[in-house]
Amino acid sequence: MKLVRYGKTGAEKPGLMDGETLRDLSDHVDDITGATLDDATLARLAAIDPASLPKVAGSPRIGPCVGNIGKFLCIGLNYSDHAAETGAAIPEHPILFFKANSAIVGPNDNVMMPRGSTHTDWEVELGVVIGKAAKYVSKEDALDYVAGYCIVNDVSERHFQTQLTGQWTKGKSPDTFGPTGPWLVTKDEVPDPQALAMSCDVNGKRMQTGTTNTMIFTVAEIIEHLSHLFTLHPGDVISTGTPPGVGMGMKPPTYLKVGDVMELDIEGLGHQRQEVGEDA
Repeated sequence: MKLVRYGKTGAEKPGLMDGETLRDLSDHVDDITGATLDDATLARLAAIDPASLPKVAGSPRIGPCVGNIGKFLCIGLNYSDHAAETGAAIPEHPILFFKANSAIVGPNDNVMMPRGSTHTDWEVELGVVIGKAAKYVSKEDALDYVAGYCIVNDVSERHFQTQLTGQWTKGKSPDTFGPTGPWLVTKDEVPDPQALAMSCDVNGKRMQTGTTNTMIFTVAEIIEHLSHLFTLHPGDVISTGTPPGVGMGMKPPTYLKVGDVMELDIEGLGHQRQEVGEDA
């Protein structure tokens, strides 16, 4: 299934993609959140004949594919080819940072550069959505705890991230720096999360081309590692790192400007498009 949330910010409704047709799920669930991502609820939704659901008229805004996200967890330097382009050593353990939940926006909402930003960068990433509580799980069992997958643009302000003294969170958390979606693709439609092509274009020029098979730590290894540090709860989102081609790694470095357009794709997970604006 491809589960989606649509409508005005803060008032999104649950939906389901029936091919190219958006259908309303409001009669079956209140929202797509951690509370509705358990195996039993997903099985109940999967059993519904999509043709029996009302079509959604027009072209409504698409919101983040998960509502009320608990933890927004991010893994840094998790692609061997991206680590190489930044000159960083291969990490011994997954590098973890948090992105503020206030950064989360829909997949096609504008990304607003914060005041004083001169180093805002793009990062296409595979997002993993947890479906049931995971604590001390093994990598062999880890994917059983996944509800599904989505695209995340881990937008990053590199000066804030590296020069403002402290953790990476500073450069990862400005408002709008977490476009998520367009839809949550349930795990039954993604048989191997380590075999997905991914790309990011800026102003129509291909910047990032990669595949999840170059991850240093697989999705299963990441879940194992994190679940031994704290409990992962339903509705938590893990953004698993980015392939090469970010602006910081270019020679000379190249960063976003107001008016630029980012377009992101991951195989089977849909498409994002954001225009860059300037925060008031």
